[in-house]
This record gives sequence, structure tokens and C-alpha cells, in this order.
Amino acid sequence: MLRYIIRRTLMGLVTLLGICVVTFFVIELAPGDPAAMKARATENPRVSERIYKQLRAYYGLDQPVYVQFGKWMYRLARGDLGNSFHDGRKVSGKIREALWPTISVELISLVLAFALSLPIGIWSAYRQGGPFDRIVSTFLYMLYSVPSYVMGMILILYLGVRYNLLPFRGMHSDNYAQLSAWGQLADSARHFFMITFCYTFGSLAFYSRFVRQNLIEVIRQDYIRTARAKGLGEGKVVLQHAFRNSLIPFVTLLGLTFPAILSGSVILETMFNWPGLGRLYYESLLMRDYPTLMALNFITAFLVLLGTFLADLAYGLVDPRITYD
Repeated sequence: MLRYIIRRTLMGLVTLLGICVVTFFVIELAPGDPAAMKARATENPRVSERIYKQLRAYYGLDQPVYVQFGKWMYRLARGDLGNSFHDGRKVSGKIREALWPTISVELISLVLAFALSLPIGIWSAYRQGGPFDRIVSTFLYMLYSVPSYVMGMILILYLGVRYNLLPFRGMHSDNYAQLSAWGQLADSARHFFMITFCYTFGSLAFYSRFVRQNLIEVIRQDYIRTARAKGLGEGKVVLQHAFRNSLIPFVTLLGLTFPAILSGSVILETMFNWPGLGRLYYESLLMRDYPTLMALNFITAFLVLLGTFLADLAYGLVDPRITYD
């Protein structure tokens, strides 16, 4: 087990380094120059040119790309994500501010999706081909075929604009600080509703179908027929025998879902003006804020590798037959 952890950790570090190298050079080769964007604010061309050169020297953009990457890696090794090109603030501080809005809506969405998809998927597999399975399958296919940003536009148009039932900008209202504790809770719930629904409905459809399909494959196995022949109840056969052995693909899915909790959605957070990591990434991309972009890409890559690693370790808990020798 220890040897497996060490081997996977070394492989993960090498992979992470490769991702950082590719991401850094792609960002550097992308069109746009943060120094030029700031220098354009000056109307005098001579002053603008002088400011442009000073900004490039200040940001270190006048140095070779490999030197810039080496300095970024050195700062990263010290736990320093650098300063933003846009406003000069610490990148770690900007990420810390945007972290909770993304985590809160993602966790709520994830809990709702899993809490609903597991019983729906299990019951659909148990009643395969029945009325419940047919109706739910049709409805879930319809949900899954609608992109989240399309659903967001529909909700904003009808619930937010036409009927003015729910707010669709930001996490809180302007008078949030003056509200009572219950008023703040109600205000937050109203702001969370639409964006949480957009995060949840597609995941609910996908997870339900995923659980159903894997459970149906397990139910067809010989040992399930043997368990039924021994006289075990159908509920015990499905929940204790079939469902547990169908969890391995689901654990893999959980491992891949884990990074999404901290990465956010660029489109949805921008649509709903949600102050999370997705909107921060979008704004940094527009402003050519290289340190912030690199930090967000690094965090996402790290979480993907960590999620897959934890999923691999969880296989042994789900299926004792799996070893790591």
C-alpha cells in the first residue's frame, strides 16, 4: 500500500509539472499583453510607449519565457502565487475571497444531486421496464439534453425578469446587512435557487442514469441469481449485494466530480454575476492576468489528480478484493 502511494505521488508530481509547463507556455503564446492593455489608457503615444516598457519590466514580461516560468515555479514552491497584474493584489487573497461562493453552491448542488439520484437510479433498476422507469427515464433524458446555460437563461427570463419572483444577480441583496437573521437566510436562499438548480438538474439526470445502468449490469450476474435462489429478500439482494458491487464506477465518478467543487462554472457564474472562481477565471482571462490564470489552472489540475488518486484508494473500501501490492 505504501509503495503504491509513493509511486502514485511521484507520477502525480511529474504530471502536474508537465501540466504547469504546457499551461504557462500556452498562456504566454496567447494573443494579448497586460502591459499594453494598461498603457492604452494614456492618450499621449510617447507617454504610453514609455509606460508600456516600464510595465513590461515591472511584470517581468521582458524576460525570456523560461526565465519567467522558473521564477513562477520558485514562488510556487515557497507557497506564493504572486500578485495580480490587474489590481496588484495577492492572487491567494483573490482566490480565497472567491472560494466560498463557489464551494457553497457546488456542495449544495452535489448533495442534492446524490441524494436524489441514488434512490431514483436504484428504483429504476429494480423496476426496469416498468411505468416508473419509463417516465423517469424520459424526463431525465429531457433534462440531460438541455445545457445548463440555456436553463439559466430561461430561469432568468421568466423567474427573474418577466415575473420578478427571484433575484438573479450576486449572492445577496443590497440591503442584506440590514436584514434580520431569518431575513438574511431567506435572501440567500432566493439568490441561491436559480444557480443551484442550473448546477443540479444536469448532474441529477446523469448520476441517476449512471447508477441505474451499472446496477442493471450487476443484477444480471450469476451471484445475484444465487442470492435470490437462497431465499434472500429482493430488497436485501439489491441493496446489500448488487448495489455495493456497482459502486466502483460510481466512486470513479465521485473522484472526477471532486475538482468541480472548487473550480466552478465560468458560464453560470458569469451569467448570475456570482462572485466565485469561475467568474474570477473569466475576468482574469479578459484582463490577461497571467498570475491569477496560472494559479487557477494549477489548483484545478492538482484537484483532478488528487480526486483520481483518492478514488483509486477508495476502491479497496468498496471492494475488498482489490489490493495495491
